Amino acid sequence: MSIYELPKFKMPKIKLPKFNFPKFLRNRIFWLAVLIIFLSSSFGFLAGIVSGSIFYLQIKDYLSGLNIKLPEIQKLIEKEYVSQTTQEETTINVVKSASPAVVSIVITKDVPIIEEYYYNPFPEFGQQFQIPQYRQKGTQKQEVGGGTGFIVSDDGMILTNKHVVLDTEADYTVLTNDGKSYPAKVLARDPVQDLAVIKIDQEKIVNSPGNFTLTKFPVVRLGDSDALQIGQTVIAIGNALGEFRNTVSVGVVSGLGRSITASGGGLSETIEDVIQTDTAINQGNSGGPLLNLKGEVVGIDTAMVQGAQNIGFAIPINKAKKDIEQIKTLGKIVYPYLGVRYVLITEKIQEDNNLLVSYGAWIIKGYQGESAVASGSAAEKAGLKEKDIILEFNEERITVENSLAKIIMKYNPGDRVVLKILRNGKEEIIQATLDEISE
Repeated sequence: MSIYELPKFKMPKIKLPKFNFPKFLRNRIFWLAVLIIFLSSSFGFLAGIVSGSIFYLQIKDYLSGLNIKLPEIQKLIEKEYVSQTTQEETTINVVKSASPAVVSIVITKDVPIIEEYYYNPFPEFGQQFQIPQYRQKGTQKQEVGGGTGFIVSDDGMILTNKHVVLDTEADYTVLTNDGKSYPAKVLARDPVQDLAVIKIDQEKIVNSPGNFTLTKFPVVRLGDSDALQIGQTVIAIGNALGEFRNTVSVGVVSGLGRSITASGGGLSETIEDVIQTDTAINQGNSGGPLLNLKGEVVGIDTAMVQGAQNIGFAIPINKAKKDIEQIKTLGKIVYPYLGVRYVLITEKIQEDNNLLVSYGAWIIKGYQGESAVASGSAAEKAGLKEKDIILEFNEERITVENSLAKIIMKYNPGDRVVLKILRNGKEEIIQATLDEISE
């Protein structure tokens, strides 16, 4: 036997046990039903794959038109769509849109030039005694303050705070966001609110034939301050500290309908129904816009609390809209005027002064003896007297929350109103025709 040959091997015969399949497995009708079910499932599976692929391609084609890449498409399929506009992007867009219409107001004034010299009162003793003296040597223009404003009409009308332009002997210069400088004229100072309107002139552009056109200034959009909600995000833009122009700060509306006593710039007054915000309002921000996330002005930055952490106040823009319209139509700002000094009655004032009611406007003299009823005013003509209590103004009850000043603002000079008063413990009805007060 060759070494390459192997011995033959016989496979032993193995006897397998006999297995009987169940009868239903030997039934041809059963296997036919199984085959039908298998084919139906296969075709259904293939149809699902095709339908899903078509839907995926349709979504892909649609979103590709929105410039969204494939990985982003897969994410959108996996989870719910999330808006691409964030609050940060919105804030940036608002600032870009509003900033061209926000201006810095520079206050300059002639100030004396003081020089120092030395005087010898005892010349007989030589130069041993030299006493410093001071004398004025002319005057010079000097920057003495600054504030903010915003353009409300394309011909250069600007809204700001009254205390920014209160000095009638000062000169005012407006610096726009593009670096240009314009002399400004004060059109009107609001006699009641801390508001003022100033004006800068448009530039003339002369073409080759010699004709000219006037440039138009960018303007802000005015919103509705009555729609504000506590917690709503707001943005302030202003000339912070009179040095950092168009500074941006962001915060929320902290409160509504506040009443404050503000002082500064030689002015001290009570301001009612103002917006409280934690947005940083620094010195120099006065007169700047407070904007919502739609880019609309909802307030005029006015005051801050010294020593507090981000407690600032703004005048609602709806209060300024009337001023703007009056300047356009009348050339001045006018208010209805009754002519009384009063204190709003609270439960404590009622108790301390033994009054019969816990609400109303109690007509009394000023702290320095000022008359309770102005001479020649609508109040005097109507017969109002000191210590009368005005309970209602045209059937509207007067309270701390709904003050007489707030109610009067709803009317115009010349309107005839009905007053319910309490005099000597008895209620009386009198009529008055409101006067006009302007700057």
